[in-house]
Amino acid sequence: MDFSDKTGTVNAKIWDATPELFDGLQVNKIYYVKGRVDLWNGVLQLTVDKYKMAEPEIQEKIEDFVPSAPEKPEEMLAYIEQCVESFENDDLRLLVRYFLETNKEKLLYWPAAKSLHHAVRSGLLYHIKRMLMNAQGVANVYEGINKDLLFAGIILHDMDKLNELESNTLGMADYTVEGQLLGHIPMGILSIQRMSDDLSIDPEITLMLQHMILTHHGIPEYGSPKPPMIIEAEILHLLDLMDARIYDFTESLQNVEPGEFSEPVWSMDKRRLYKHKI
Repeated sequence: MDFSDKTGTVNAKIWDATPELFDGLQVNKIYYVKGRVDLWNGVLQLTVDKYKMAEPEIQEKIEDFVPSAPEKPEEMLAYIEQCVESFENDDLRLLVRYFLETNKEKLLYWPAAKSLHHAVRSGLLYHIKRMLMNAQGVANVYEGINKDLLFAGIILHDMDKLNELESNTLGMADYTVEGQLLGHIPMGILSIQRMSDDLSIDPEITLMLQHMILTHHGIPEYGSPKPPMIIEAEILHLLDLMDARIYDFTESLQNVEPGEFSEPVWSMDKRRLYKHKI
């Protein structure tokens, strides 16, 4: 089993456990735990001796204990909204502003995934904000990039994670039926079309945004049936991959001692990552 708080997650063992013991444990509840923490293959592991569910008044504060993005969601959303207000293209500003206003409540706590990168409370906002920050630098260095289109694509590329996943205010997520059967990429393409029709958006803008959503995973094996064919889509794909990989490195090494390796990381082809001593 795993125990987690705001600082992260640690694997835990209860020796000589019975089926009745595990049946009595409840997911997403706060427990008092007594035990010891050991290093196993360079990774922290908790051995539980005793545990007890916390009182109801403590359970009400569970948001203080769940893994969350390291920044306040209201501040991250404000950064994104400020970016949108700087758009020179009226249609892009109208479309993205409409998406943010329509989904504001969900965005404040929604994770970016069930179990992969940014699978924490407010993880989707954190992912978008960091990509926007990186995109600012790229757009300032290279010519020929439409900044409004790039930034809009970043904000909207995972827009249907809001429908692919179901979540609660704690950021605990699971897949919806539509998410299992369709996935957020085709769902996002359909959502862009619906919003564009409702707002009378320029068809060229609609098509470019749909292409950016379609291609942001890069290759068919990862869910994108077409490769990026415009520069903004290529940058979006690379920034998305970079932010996900850096997040996975950070999370996988958080409980690893310097000079040791992580457990195999499934999202990175089961690589064992090394925490150097420099």
